[in-house]
Amino acid sequence: MFKKLSILLIATTCTLTACDQLQQAATTVLTQQALSNEDIGNGLKSALEIGIGKGAEALSQKGGYFNSAYKILLPSEARQITEKLKVIPGFNKVEDIILEKINAGAEDAASKAKPIFVSAIKQMTFSDAMNILMGDKNAATQYLKRTTYDQLYQAFSPTIVQSLDKFDARKYWGDAITAYNKIPLVKKANPSLDDYVTREALNGLFSMVEEKERAIRTNPAERITDLLRKVFAKQDNKQ
Repeated sequence: MFKKLSILLIATTCTLTACDQLQQAATTVLTQQALSNEDIGNGLKSALEIGIGKGAEALSQKGGYFNSAYKILLPSEARQITEKLKVIPGFNKVEDIILEKINAGAEDAASKAKPIFVSAIKQMTFSDAMNILMGDKNAATQYLKRTTYDQLYQAFSPTIVQSLDKFDARKYWGDAITAYNKIPLVKKANPSLDDYVTREALNGLFSMVEEKERAIRTNPAERITDLLRKVFAKQDNKQ
């Protein structure tokens, strides 16, 4: 009797498991069938806006660049200059001071990014959205880089200049370079930081966007709305 009950229980469990699997498969198919072009486009745009919002907000906080993996460092030629300046009174900590100032400038400018990104996202076509959704792990980042880099540069550059001046970075660096250029036999250096800091700030910004994109593509917990879960289920099930 016990043996018969065990066999019946196993058979029932297997049947229930099979039904459950069929139900899950059917739900997945229905979910994907129910997604319209508008759903897919809106879902992807929502994902990008969430990622970009978090990324830009994180970088615009105090220490957002300076205390992160996106910290802006001086180029190698500038570090050669700072090494020589260490022996000049008043400039012995020049590299530490200028790094803190230029990163503070970048943090100050980072808030300019989100509206430009959002504008590019809103102009995205369904074809763009599908190519991004089913594309590489950084397809959205690459799309945004192609469509917004020049505009971001134009927006960031004057803001970077204002921000660098706000923290006296350009004056401080200009004074340091003036002192350096007085050292006998050295090759004269250009004191301009504007273009370099702007490009490095944008590189950090796109790296942050790529990190957020990767998270939402690979971690279901990052998909905080039903629409996001439905849209990215399509990506998850791609062959």
